[in-house]
Amino acid sequence: MLQQSVALGPVGFSIHQLLIGLAFLLALLAGALLGRRHRVPVSDTLFTLLFVAFIGARLVFVVRYWGEYDGLVSRLDIRDGGFDIVGGIVIGLAYTSWVLWRSPRQRFPLTGALLAGGLMWGLAAGSATLIDHQSRPLPDIALNTRTGEPIDLPQMSQQSQQPIVVNLWASWCPPCIREMPVFEQAQTTETDITFVFVNQGESPAHIEAFMSEHGFSLENVWLDPSNAVGQATGAHAMPTTLFYDADGHLVNTHFGELSSATLQRGLERLR
Repeated sequence: MLQQSVALGPVGFSIHQLLIGLAFLLALLAGALLGRRHRVPVSDTLFTLLFVAFIGARLVFVVRYWGEYDGLVSRLDIRDGGFDIVGGIVIGLAYTSWVLWRSPRQRFPLTGALLAGGLMWGLAAGSATLIDHQSRPLPDIALNTRTGEPIDLPQMSQQSQQPIVVNLWASWCPPCIREMPVFEQAQTTETDITFVFVNQGESPAHIEAFMSEHGFSLENVWLDPSNAVGQATGAHAMPTTLFYDADGHLVNTHFGELSSATLQRGLERLR
């Protein structure tokens, strides 16, 4: 549920990103009220804390998956969503401890602001995680292969007896195009995983022309003309990648562009 997406015009956000934003806004509000009462501003400190935690989460993730990146530019490219949440929290708490030690006047309003934001995020994210832990099977929706044959995801799961990675994409989506070479490589090397690419809402002729134009040789490219899989899984923006175990249960969801590193993180949970 946390990685289900919401489309706001041309921009998409995951539920988790929206929760973090709301929690930060609540922390700013609480900090402003408590800071006014104690005559000490804490908004600048909160913004700096957010930046430090953000950078820390990225650095920890890049270090963990250092070999999956091919250079400095790719390690700096945060579009792949590669962040280590636990690492960011730890680094953020370390920075907070340093601030509280250096600035005793900020201790009460800053602590109150962080408790308000943290409580809101913890309750919302915790509830969503409990829902995620419930069994969510592969959507049983009629799809078509590129040659027009009927097929569905449960059928593929039974045939392969392997974990399945389902990528929802469209040719008009630039991040979908950028991540396809990553999937092309993974489909060749990760022989214990089945990859399925479900196009959302485009015609067979358009898909054939797109594949030919870009020279992609992906297998299991299926058609979902009514966007039924996206609606069933809560993926209202693309690209979205769904990770199912060998029993057909949803294990993880990644909203947005994937790099080799973020794909490997998703595959780790399937093994």
